[in-house]
Amino acid sequence: MTTIALLPGDGVGPEVTRQAKIALGAIAQKYGHDFRFIKAAIGGDAIDSFGVPLPDATLDLCRNADGVMLGAVGGPKWEDIPVALRPEQGLLALRRKLGLFANIRPVRAPEIPWPLSPIKPEVLAGTDIVFVRELTGGIYFGEKKLEPIAGCANGGERASDSSTYTTDEIASVVRVAARIALERRGLVTSVDKANVLETSRLWRRVATAVMRDEFPEVQLEHRLVDSFSMDVILRPSAFDVVVTENMFGDILTDEASVLAGSIGMLASASLGHPEASGRQLGVYEPIHGSAPSIAGCDVANPMGAILSAAMLLRYSLEMHEEAACIEAAVEAVCRSGYVTPDLAQPDQPAFHTSDVGQAVAHAIVDADLRASAAHFERLSLGC
Repeated sequence: MTTIALLPGDGVGPEVTRQAKIALGAIAQKYGHDFRFIKAAIGGDAIDSFGVPLPDATLDLCRNADGVMLGAVGGPKWEDIPVALRPEQGLLALRRKLGLFANIRPVRAPEIPWPLSPIKPEVLAGTDIVFVRELTGGIYFGEKKLEPIAGCANGGERASDSSTYTTDEIASVVRVAARIALERRGLVTSVDKANVLETSRLWRRVATAVMRDEFPEVQLEHRLVDSFSMDVILRPSAFDVVVTENMFGDILTDEASVLAGSIGMLASASLGHPEASGRQLGVYEPIHGSAPSIAGCDVANPMGAILSAAMLLRYSLEMHEEAACIEAAVEAVCRSGYVTPDLAQPDQPAFHTSDVGQAVAHAIVDADLRASAAHFERLSLGC
């Protein structure tokens, strides 16, 4: 039996993880697997029930599970509580305590006959990028200070956030990017701000040394984050594997989601070093966040969560055929026009989250979406 920890979290998290679970259930049915799902609280959901964003029981479950599916954390409901207890701290702590240092975010332009992306088709052609984001260092985890300015009559304050990286932290994530590049086009683009930041200058030196000494067959190029953020939209097909630090990776992948048409399409895998047994624990989640404004409306795009389930199959369970089956089903559903409002064209219907998830499940089991087309035609939102 394979145990999968299910952490729905907040906002639209429960809605999209429900569809990921359904997709995995369809895989189990098709391939004869036995998946056991155990639900646990994280983020605001955990704060409401247990008073902390990451209960010990949730952490223990994740440590012992074969894989972890996560929805999203956060929302305005918890904005006024102390920073150390906010929902996002639960996610940061989970990554740190599980040793998940590398976040893998694939971005592919959809190969379908109608425009998911607002970018021109000729610009999108051939776009297939894997972002590798360092996950447990940098400014998100650095020392934070907020203090009054001495002698300031109007009560002014001074805030600071420290960004820190070590040689080992940088080398570890660069190695992940290089190994991925070996299986692809053999190009790694390292993104930094070395003309200004000391952490970036160290990043560039370490990346250069690792690639030169350990991966001479992989081409390495360095790019500054500001110019790269423009080029990734203007000529996305020029990039293969992109490795960068924590905050840059967070921002750049949200930007790059426009290439896929919607941030709701992007999946991610947060991975640590494989254990001696070969076990690869990972946390798999869509990158879109909790989207509280549409929570409970059944209109959130579930594809990022479903594609994250495919990554769980591939990286933690080594079920490569099953992962490819989910990815093919997602493409088939998009090709057939069963999409949520974020992707629907003005002259096309939009569908509910649950309807799109069910369409993917049908495509997985039947490998032929046409068999259920009439059923889903009746479920259109009409918007």
